[in-house]
Amino acid sequence: MDELLTDKAMSERQQLRLTNDFVSKQAIEIGEVLQRAVNHALLMHKRLGNPIATWKDGKVVIVPPEEIVIPTDVTEPNE
Repeated sequence: MDELLTDKAMSERQQLRLTNDFVSKQAIEIGEVLQRAVNHALLMHKRLGNPIATWKDGKVVIVPPEEIVIPTDVTEPNE
C-alpha cells in the first residue's frame, strides 16, 4: 500500500506517501475533516428544505429539515 498521493495543485515536495500507518498517524485530522463534511451536508439539507435519513433504535428515521440540528460551531467552508 505504498502508493503516491498526488494532486495537480501539490508541488513535488508536498506529495504524501500512503504507507500502512498513514491513516493511524492522521486519524485526528481525518476525523475532523469528515465531521466538517457531515456538518456541511446537514446544513445544506436544512437550507434547501431536504429531509435526512438517520438510524434510531434499530430503525431508519426520516428527519424533516426543520428538525435537523446543526452544531453551533459550524462555519461555511471556503469553496
